[in-house]
Amino acid sequence: MRINRQWLVASRPVGLIKESDFAWQEARVPDLARDQVLTRVVHVSLDPANRGWLYEQDTYIPAVALGEVMRGLAIGVVEESRDDTLHPGDLVQGMLGWQQYAVLPASALTRLPDLPGLPLTAHFGLLGHIGLTAYFGLLDIGRPKAGETLVVTGAAGAVGSLAGQIGKIVGCRVVGIAGTEEKCQWIKNTLGFDAAINYKTDPLIEALAACCPDGIDIDFENVGGKTLDAILSLINLRARIVLCGLISQYNATTPVPGPMNFVNLLIKRARVEGFIVVDYFHRSGEAVAELAKWFKEGKIQYRVEVVDGLENAPKVINRLFDGSHMGKLIVRVSEEPSL
Repeated sequence: MRINRQWLVASRPVGLIKESDFAWQEARVPDLARDQVLTRVVHVSLDPANRGWLYEQDTYIPAVALGEVMRGLAIGVVEESRDDTLHPGDLVQGMLGWQQYAVLPASALTRLPDLPGLPLTAHFGLLGHIGLTAYFGLLDIGRPKAGETLVVTGAAGAVGSLAGQIGKIVGCRVVGIAGTEEKCQWIKNTLGFDAAINYKTDPLIEALAACCPDGIDIDFENVGGKTLDAILSLINLRARIVLCGLISQYNATTPVPGPMNFVNLLIKRARVEGFIVVDYFHRSGEAVAELAKWFKEGKIQYRVEVVDGLENAPKVINRLFDGSHMGKLIVRVSEEPSL
């Protein structure tokens, strides 16, 4: 009899997530029904979307109910299967949740492609939902042209760091905004951004004007708030605002004011378009192939920060919001299978 260790949602967070918003549970792993698969969770992805799923109201998918296992995208290995399409030893990805074992229909899982030369964590740091977000957000919605100026907010995060590098690949001048000098040095000196702005120490509008002397054509927006407002003051005619996230307000406890420079969207005939990566899952093969090729050619890099132990997930998730991580934040729940 397997015992499953799980984090359940105990309360709705107010402001930043607290450890007390979750409850630790140990429960028996249920027997498999027909077409179900037992998966041992290996890596859980921690994402800003986790905060949205904890709201009382639904977002683009239903909120996680109190008492349910915390939702989380994860990579796992099939241990048992009552389905003909998946077999023990297969590596899979899906909403396995914050737990050691997941019993799900095979249809809820995706078998991971065999990509020699890439570690398992690359399916979160470079490929998967992170890579798809950066790839389709910039190329499909931002529609960059060589010579244009691209600004990326949250530029040292998992998505922002990839979006900026893709911008360089297609010929843009790329300016990244981050919150520490270390992050600014990383995106500029290692990832190849043309300029980096530390929003905590640099006067933002003045720094943006200096780094973007020809104005801003594309904004890959992960932050919102005052940062977005500063960018709107410098947008060019027909600018595109790729609305990927608004992390500055996910933990707000009072209404967040709208941007003061909203009128510039009208004056500059600019376009703002929000998107959710699930809309692009049917085109995942296109992005994975291109991202893997760029990686092998040395044109794109990624960074992961792996925290050991499922028990630590509630302790470290706020690193997504307090700026204390770089790249992709992952919790390792169990050992990777030997391949």
